[in-house]
Amino acid sequence: MASSTNAFEMAQSQFDHVAEQLKLDPPVREFLRWPMREYHFRIPVRMDDGTLRVFEGFRVQHNDARGPNKGGIRFHPAETMDTVRALGMWMTWKCAVADIPLGGGKGGVIVDPSTLSVSEKERLVRGWVQKMWANIGPRKDVPAPDVGTTPQMMGWMMDEYSRLAGQYTPGVITGKPVGGGGSLGRTEATGYGVVYTVREAMKHLKLDSTQCRAAVQGFGNVAQYAAIGFVEMLGGSVVCVSYWDREDRMPYTVSKEDGIDPHFLVSITDQYGSIDKEKAVEAGYKIEEADAWISKDVDVLIPAALEGQINEETVKSISSRVKIIAEGANGPTTPEADEVIKERGIFMIPDFLCNAGGVTVSYFEGVQNDMNFYWTREEVLEKEDNKMTQAFHSVLDMSLKAKVYMRDAAYMVAIDRVVKAMELRGWI
Repeated sequence: MASSTNAFEMAQSQFDHVAEQLKLDPPVREFLRWPMREYHFRIPVRMDDGTLRVFEGFRVQHNDARGPNKGGIRFHPAETMDTVRALGMWMTWKCAVADIPLGGGKGGVIVDPSTLSVSEKERLVRGWVQKMWANIGPRKDVPAPDVGTTPQMMGWMMDEYSRLAGQYTPGVITGKPVGGGGSLGRTEATGYGVVYTVREAMKHLKLDSTQCRAAVQGFGNVAQYAAIGFVEMLGGSVVCVSYWDREDRMPYTVSKEDGIDPHFLVSITDQYGSIDKEKAVEAGYKIEEADAWISKDVDVLIPAALEGQINEETVKSISSRVKIIAEGANGPTTPEADEVIKERGIFMIPDFLCNAGGVTVSYFEGVQNDMNFYWTREEVLEKEDNKMTQAFHSVLDMSLKAKVYMRDAAYMVAIDRVVKAMELRGWI
């Protein structure tokens, strides 16, 4: 169950905690606690039945000291400016910890995309670009897909921007379809990045990955490829995934004690991550309550859904067997839960390190757009693996050297890099 924690207050609280340890100057600290720029606008869209509907849209540009702002656009009925602020801030740290030359940004629209037709979605995303096009661009701010948005929608956005700018500009948006300026390997990048960091954590903890079990929360893009990678790359087993059922409007956990077949579950899942319950039960899967994933007897927990899922209450359900928490989602663990995880000595791979594979390959997509030369899938995934492995070890080294929790170490590495860039540019 989701926590009522305000995501932005949580992001600021995590930042404040480390800023204190780093003894950051108060003005620098105040500057980094808030986005540099925020946009809040209305998008009128003509619906298929001829009626006019007005949607609320956002874009936050948190910090661009290290390069153009970068971050996804979420279509979600519970989207708020504070969620977008938090995610934009986390994107700044994510790009810095992965050591890619981009800053942090995030966008959103308050909408349930599953209620829109294809043509309504197209009109809405083009409307978003019409409101923002003067303030985005390959050297300013590069949006990407996120919860509720797809590569096709990014293709429409890129087309709308190119139309308004008067020239073909593929680098304005990443996560585009392959063949329309997209990069091979982008679809699986975030989930595989989670697996690369889990692999390195297992080496550090001297765990045999083939003997390890995982529980995954969520079954959208990130969770799907994290599950596939955990089974195929590490040789481990995944005992459950959870998902949001669109028909029942309820979350459930789908489990199989001897291990799920992620490819089978993908084959019975719609584009919004909703699994066909009847087909799952026919194939011998068990349907459990939403929070069942967190109490499974596993070695690795992979929360890969929404923020605030491991909170003061749910953290009590975590099995004593759990050795690693790999945050595939953004902000899935609240500060209160972090304290319990620290006490229990569970190895944490924090979100903006763990799920940085997506933005890393988005960066590669932009590089390929600039060169007008495209790499093979193998090249992309190999470069991603190298980047993610380096990022993991830079954080682990900081954690061991400063004797701090992995989340604090990730913040230390990221904040230090952003502050250095601000100094070099003469901002502070």
